[in-house]
Amino acid sequence: MPDDVFDRSVAFGTKVADHVMAWSTKDNYKQSRSFPKYSILDDPATWKPTPPAYMDAVEPHWNKIRPFAIDSAGQFKPVKPTDFSTDKTSQFYKEALEVHDTGVNLTAEQREIASFWDCNPFVMNVKGHVMFATKKISPGGHWMNITHVVCVMKNADVVQSAEAYARVAISLVDGFISCWDEKYRSRLVRPETYINQYIDENWVPLLQTPPFPEYTSGHSVISSSAAIALTNLFGDNVAFTDSTEVEFGLAVRSFKSFEEASQEAAVSRMYGGIHYKPACNNGMIQGKALGSYIVEKVKTRKTEIAASN
Repeated sequence: MPDDVFDRSVAFGTKVADHVMAWSTKDNYKQSRSFPKYSILDDPATWKPTPPAYMDAVEPHWNKIRPFAIDSAGQFKPVKPTDFSTDKTSQFYKEALEVHDTGVNLTAEQREIASFWDCNPFVMNVKGHVMFATKKISPGGHWMNITHVVCVMKNADVVQSAEAYARVAISLVDGFISCWDEKYRSRLVRPETYINQYIDENWVPLLQTPPFPEYTSGHSVISSSAAIALTNLFGDNVAFTDSTEVEFGLAVRSFKSFEEASQEAAVSRMYGGIHYKPACNNGMIQGKALGSYIVEKVKTRKTEIAASN
């Protein structure tokens, strides 16, 4: 390679990187680090800190982060959650009871599914007076690794792999922004809090309850949006084996499609005892709508080639 070509290439790459870095500093992430903490409301329908750490609510201002593709955080606002009630004949009580009963009667398969999709990057451990965190993969990290698994399986080249990572990443981050917008709009109480107060004070969910409001399910939203992106890139009914959790001591799981994996990720949250069913079902609807929108709006190599044909 001639020296002048090398120098121009490096200069161009540096210019692009500098532009991206400057643009990224204006996404409101740094600014939101100094925003006020979430204020707990004196309302039984709303979120309260949960065991074991009773942490502050995480990212209450995430809907102020600049999205990549969607027009605004509220563009894919889901239907409202079930009306809160402590009446034993109410729909809300029945949904909470379903979470309780499911947790009490979990099958070995359901336990495996819940643990496989736990993806809690900050599990709190309490040993006497000592409290420490165990770091594991995040929900978004899990789907980025699925992208890696499929790219390797499909022998995708560098350009195809970069396209896959980019499209899945955009679907994930905008999915989280959309989901967190609803979480801090509805501010719904978690099953653990409700069940312990109104159904069974000794009930404990299989998974550790994450420190933020319940509705909608983040796993359901981002798994559905990521599945839409991967299906668009690699096709329907792409069977794959997900080895993401092997390094954390869990067995692999195999799926017939990205859609099947996203559905299992969604229902895993009820198995784990941290979501009511509507958060999972409506979260999937929210994620699919958002993912389909991103497929249409974001133009990359694959979509441009398809358009030219």
